[in-house]
Amino acid sequence: MKSILKFAFFLVTACSISFSYAGGTDWKEMNTFHSVMSKTFHPTEEGKFQPVRDNASDLLAKAKTWKASAVPSTLNKEQVTKSLDKLVAKCTELDKAVKAKKGDDDLKKLITEAHDIFHEVAEKCMPGEPGHEGHKH
Repeated sequence: MKSILKFAFFLVTACSISFSYAGGTDWKEMNTFHSVMSKTFHPTEEGKFQPVRDNASDLLAKAKTWKASAVPSTLNKEQVTKSLDKLVAKCTELDKAVKAKKGDDDLKKLITEAHDIFHEVAEKCMPGEPGHEGHKH
């Protein structure tokens, strides 16, 4: 289990680095959201839900800040904005579930969906992906 978690951490770290250094979009608000998502989502893989409870409001705030920020000119604004709308909606749903003291199963489902949407947006920020105009840096 620990080796799986180390590998998952490696992948997350590698993805973060690639956003900034491998021609991906260096979008401050995306990276800030990702740092909160990472410390919130990954503990649930070990059955630890306190980080979800502790960070849901911050995750929502970071999602809203990301959505309100300027979409980099190298990206397809319409596609990225649609995905960010979905992300804010899912983070809102998660925050409401935490405030309503929903159970672990509900929280796991919602944080997993939010995590998947985050990756949907992040992929649109990578060169060669739909939604990225492919400018060379």
